[in-house]
Amino acid sequence: MTTVAPHPLWWDGAPVPASRGTEPLPREVDVCIVGGGFTGLWTAYYLAVAEPSLRILVLEAEHVGFGASGRNGGWVSGLWPVSMDVIAAEHGRAAALALQAALQDTVDEVGRVAGAEGIDCGYAKGGTLCLARGSAQARRARAYAGHGASWGDGTVWLSAAEATERLAGTRVEGATYNPHCARIQPRHLADGLAAVVRRRGVTVAEGRRVTSIDAPLVRVAGGWLVRAAKVVRATEAWTARLPGLRRRVAPVYSLMVATEPLPTPVWDAIGLRDRETFSDHGHVIVYGQRTADDRIAFGGRGAPYHWASGIRPAFDEDPSVFETLRTFLRDLLPHLDGAEFTHAWGGPLGIARDWHPSVGYDESAGVGWAGGYVGDGVAATNLAGRTLADLIRGIPSPVTQLPWVGHRSPAWEPEPLRWLGVNAGLRLASAADREERITGRPALLGRALARLTAH
Repeated sequence: MTTVAPHPLWWDGAPVPASRGTEPLPREVDVCIVGGGFTGLWTAYYLAVAEPSLRILVLEAEHVGFGASGRNGGWVSGLWPVSMDVIAAEHGRAAALALQAALQDTVDEVGRVAGAEGIDCGYAKGGTLCLARGSAQARRARAYAGHGASWGDGTVWLSAAEATERLAGTRVEGATYNPHCARIQPRHLADGLAAVVRRRGVTVAEGRRVTSIDAPLVRVAGGWLVRAAKVVRATEAWTARLPGLRRRVAPVYSLMVATEPLPTPVWDAIGLRDRETFSDHGHVIVYGQRTADDRIAFGGRGAPYHWASGIRPAFDEDPSVFETLRTFLRDLLPHLDGAEFTHAWGGPLGIARDWHPSVGYDESAGVGWAGGYVGDGVAATNLAGRTLADLIRGIPSPVTQLPWVGHRSPAWEPEPLRWLGVNAGLRLASAADREERITGRPALLGRALARLTAH
């Protein structure tokens, strides 16, 4: 039996920083970015491109791509966790359409930069396929496609035959397809971006944990103090660890598994010839991709939220969730019978109380931020980086006018309400899927789930 690696598939062969935590830090910089994930690296990239003279410092507690940026499913998608209806209700239809267009353009922008900078991250734009497995999912999926059409977002309904031609899953009654999604190897993108910004003069200091941000001062573990004219908080799920910010986002864990590389005959039977990412219309979120080396990387929610927004290495693993993911994937794709699973890993993502990502810059405080991506951050971080670069430089632009700029989500409830509410939502999602399998109708529990999550 194959030994299952407990680290992300994406980290295989990743470089180990030679000087992690040992190099001296500058005492004063123009911009200090806290967090070496996609948000921080994209912000550093666009700032360095726009103004090469800026003294930019990126501080990362572990290594670049340590958090969600190096653990995710590798979907560069135009998806957004809040519906365009919600955006339009607050900001108007034109603003919602502008955000939708910006997100779709961002999928291409990630590929453009990767190509221009020579970052080999396996970028392949094949769109995303969301299967409808069973009659209840099919009813909801048709409604989803119709809603997408009303916004012109590119979503189309596929018949069962059309869907299984793309992905030969079981019990498929159709699917929705959207072209605005690409697949990547996320750690390669993070490492590639770090190398690029270093070449452009940015200091990326790994192994440097920030203990507090009190602009213009950034305190680093070990007693080091950095003075920055402007500070960017790009800490996503780890935001909850900073003083005074525990209720800003809830760290919720998502776990993944990966198969061994699959032979050509198996892929001929399964499909995904265009490297589509894939999911289904269940209430429990799942997501997968065909990797550049012909594995399936597959993940989903289901791990519990931990008391007081806890984040620990032990939480990256949950044997029962890993087994659920493997069972689900084998049920979906019987052609995997006999295939070994080689990796199993997890990590936290950041969820704002209203499920609404945000980006902004407080000129009076000299502090910028972005996050709360709810798992849709691989593309959104690029848009955030471009937006922060313009906001920090005081340059009005189309991206600084988008309706997520300056959004302030309400704080999460204090414990024990936060623990009870988040975990109740996870259980409701599973129960709603069970209800649909039994009744064949859209779940009544799905409405309760929507009310609980308030989005």
